[in-house]
Amino acid sequence: MGKKGRRYRELRELVDSNNGPLSMDLAVEMLKKTASAKFDESIDIDVRLGVDPRHADQMVRGTVALPHGTGKEVRVLVLANESEQAEALEAGADYVGLDDYVEKIQKKGWTDFDVLIATPDVMAKVGRLGRVLGPRGLMPNPKSGTVTMDVAQAVKEVKAGKIDFRVDKFGNLHSAIGKASFSEEQLRDNAEAFLREVVRLRPAAAKGTYVRSITLSSTMGPGIRLDRGEVLAALR
Repeated sequence: MGKKGRRYRELRELVDSNNGPLSMDLAVEMLKKTASAKFDESIDIDVRLGVDPRHADQMVRGTVALPHGTGKEVRVLVLANESEQAEALEAGADYVGLDDYVEKIQKKGWTDFDVLIATPDVMAKVGRLGRVLGPRGLMPNPKSGTVTMDVAQAVKEVKAGKIDFRVDKFGNLHSAIGKASFSEEQLRDNAEAFLREVVRLRPAAAKGTYVRSITLSSTMGPGIRLDRGEVLAALR
């Protein structure tokens, strides 16, 4: 691993000086101090879960509408037949079509979008794009609400801040929950909304401690550990 710069080391010392995990309020307050880059840094949350994703009954995947959005302009592609395309455009989709975009993705590897929404009746065509979209996490899925006949509602929800999350092979969840320019209250609300949904999705097969650790960080800043017990108790 490369040597960390002076700015990062100073921020790491600032975080470490607090002696241990912090409450949500103190963690967000510290986060605002450490997100001091010259651009509007992304604010991320990382949650280590006590699950084994190799077993289907311990997979954790879901969606949550963040109260204040992510602060990121989300580019939405809708693949649907002509009868649903007009409502998708009216709802704010950035790209709408079917065969032309399927060909563009399949032959040119085009992926200049953040979310793909598709109607069930075109999934046979979308399924052919798995090699391109799968590794990038862009394949639509009914569980995340991105395979639906109500494309207008799906577009509005994504544009308003609805995010999709899925545990990785190591049992970790990682998601952006805002920007450094957000207020402390907005970041706290978004973090708690995310955690509340993660707790709700606890698999019945998960044994022992479910949420093992929670960390907040900015793009260029160090991770800030939260007091797991205190944070989870406050969600009840």
